Amino acid sequence: MISLKTLAFALGVTFMSTAMGTAASAQSMECGNDTLCRVKAAGVLKIGTKDDYVPWSYRASDGTFKGMEVDIGKKIAEALGVKAEFVKVTSANRFEFLAQGQIDLMIASASDTAERRKIVAFVHPNYYSSGYTVLLPKAVKATEWSQIAGQTICSVQGAWYNKPAQEEFGVKVLAFAGTAETEAAMAQGRCIGLLEDDNMINVRLSSEKWADYQMPLPIQADTPWGMAVRQADQFAPFGYFVAGMITEMHRDGELLEMEKANGIKNSAFLIKMHDALKDHIN
Repeated sequence: MISLKTLAFALGVTFMSTAMGTAASAQSMECGNDTLCRVKAAGVLKIGTKDDYVPWSYRASDGTFKGMEVDIGKKIAEALGVKAEFVKVTSANRFEFLAQGQIDLMIASASDTAERRKIVAFVHPNYYSSGYTVLLPKAVKATEWSQIAGQTICSVQGAWYNKPAQEEFGVKVLAFAGTAETEAAMAQGRCIGLLEDDNMINVRLSSEKWADYQMPLPIQADTPWGMAVRQADQFAPFGYFVAGMITEMHRDGELLEMEKANGIKNSAFLIKMHDALKDHIN
């Protein structure tokens, strides 16, 4: 039998929880379209990110989100004093999720393009960048694309850069179903190198396994990645806050440290941004 004291305590807890929830809801309603205000009122920042792009954003064996972009999201939430809640997005739905309000911020390896700016707002400065190039053995002395014209390089079927690499530089692309097959083909001498995203090559070069390889050719079609907010937030408190966070993480070298922590060789883009924004005194 439940005592009156226990019942009173339970009712009190329920009342307080309801009251707190109502207060938070009321405060959120008072925020209107101010995303920064609503995030602070809710105590949660909903961040859209991918779950299959190792080591930038992926699911760990325990089901949690891991990766460099996840680390960035956690840092932003920490600065806001709220909890980071990660929501899985894909290349197909990430912009829709943001526009519809299912997430507050998108950090999902999205290239910042003019077409995409018609749908969402990219916050500047950009936080990362990628293009394509070739992983070559150090024994290959080429430093310009013209020096490998007519040569065969291995790539993954359907990669967006297969066509421009062939058309612009005259290389022959031998495409396979996946990276395991491309690596095997190169080891068998069927191609001189691997045509890949420069970010993926950086990850390879961070491993001792690839100590005898290099990335000597200029990166092509380099396109910055942007964190995205809703268009209404671009020139509003939330957009300005995120822009300030990105700037400071470039300035103090934290993005470079996040790369290292996730097994990624420091990229030329982050080095350039850090040099441009670093403290000129310290």
